[in-house]
Amino acid sequence: MSTTPDLSSAEWVKSSYSGNGGANCVEWAPTYISSGTVPVRDSKSPHGPALAFTPDGWAEFVTAVKHGELHREQNS
Repeated sequence: MSTTPDLSSAEWVKSSYSGNGGANCVEWAPTYISSGTVPVRDSKSPHGPALAFTPDGWAEFVTAVKHGELHREQNS
């Protein structure tokens, strides 16, 4: 049995925090929350892979982003 959700009919919503005029967009599929999964993908690669968070994990991630708790590593 596969634990990968079928996302072929997912309705994706673009994050309100997407920057750079919408070029750096994260999309998520809120209709899957009731199944215990929050799919998230890069809008520049709609046929690429999606991450699957638990609803609690997604809420923790969004909270961390809102509070500036995540930092991008700079390559030297």
